[in-house]
Amino acid sequence: MPRHRAGHDEDVSLKRLFFFLCWLLIAILISSCSTFASPKYDGPITETFDGEHFVNQDPVRDHGFLDMLRWTVNRDRGPWPNWIESVPGPKPPNRVGQGELRVTFVNHATMLVQIDGLNILSDPVWSMRVGPKPWLGVKRHRDPGIRLEDLPPIDVIMISHNHYDHLDMPTLKRLAKKHNPKILAGLGVQALLQQNGLTNAQDLDWWEETQLGEIAITFVPARHWSSRGLTDRKTSLWGGFVVTSASGSVYFAGDTGWGQHFEQVGKRFAPIRLAILPIGAYRPRWFMRDMHISPDEAVNAHEVLNASTSIGMHFGTFPLADDGQLEPTISLELAKAKRYPHLPRFWTLQFGEGMDVPEVAEAVGKAE
Repeated sequence: MPRHRAGHDEDVSLKRLFFFLCWLLIAILISSCSTFASPKYDGPITETFDGEHFVNQDPVRDHGFLDMLRWTVNRDRGPWPNWIESVPGPKPPNRVGQGELRVTFVNHATMLVQIDGLNILSDPVWSMRVGPKPWLGVKRHRDPGIRLEDLPPIDVIMISHNHYDHLDMPTLKRLAKKHNPKILAGLGVQALLQQNGLTNAQDLDWWEETQLGEIAITFVPARHWSSRGLTDRKTSLWGGFVVTSASGSVYFAGDTGWGQHFEQVGKRFAPIRLAILPIGAYRPRWFMRDMHISPDEAVNAHEVLNASTSIGMHFGTFPLADDGQLEPTISLELAKAKRYPHLPRFWTLQFGEGMDVPEVAEAVGKAE
């Protein structure tokens, strides 16, 4: 390597190290304030909870300081534009009828699911930044696909876990004020919500369900973790959700690495009419593998779930890992192409785009 190139790389690494140490110092200062950390769950020991921390079904290696340092110094970031100009999508319908299912991609992991007259939002985020303060955190690179003011009446909010890009308190407060929805989340999250004035919340353990009329919503396992600071790691439960109605099941995976839960969900809740699966924040694999599936693994999940239709999420909004803005969707298409000629019914929607989900396909995995 030429000497000037080596010197440039060393300068970049030193700058990354400097910014990482600054970030770490800020994180320590913030985490030392109990206002930002989640209350620790206090409950009986179970298969899910060991008395102090929640545990995954499949072992996960916790990344420590040295791993974070290694990633920071050697980052290989894909391209992201500073800002993506976009026009909000049209207002979704107020409700859908019995037997109908419609899904709208808002941004990141925020999906509007309309099924049998019920309106559900997953992991809603409308803030400019996701972090402990409005000025501190990862900044979005585009507006949400649907304006919050254009949402139909929201009956239920599903929170997969308490990371800032999935549990955004300013957004939840705005939604609570306008819609007063039921908020469903994993064990321990209710206390955090109540601490912030959100009282219409319910905690669920893995495989526990709640009934909303004729529709059941079940909290299901994921391979991930939780924390909002340095002192509350794995002290509240993470997971996904399955919405079950007479017309089929909708699976929202949340954040997850690969694990046995995909097969479990596919068997327990068949037929799965729609699976909403993460495809972004997956590079570098040595760091992200245990907590975020890749687009190729998302296609594997679609097949293991025996899902009729799948929709990708968790991409194109916040630069959380090394994959670029377009990389997840391109990689998804390449992963699908490997299955030629039986291309999976697995798509991504444009920001603000809604889709009427067809009934359970007779030939799962066959392209339309």
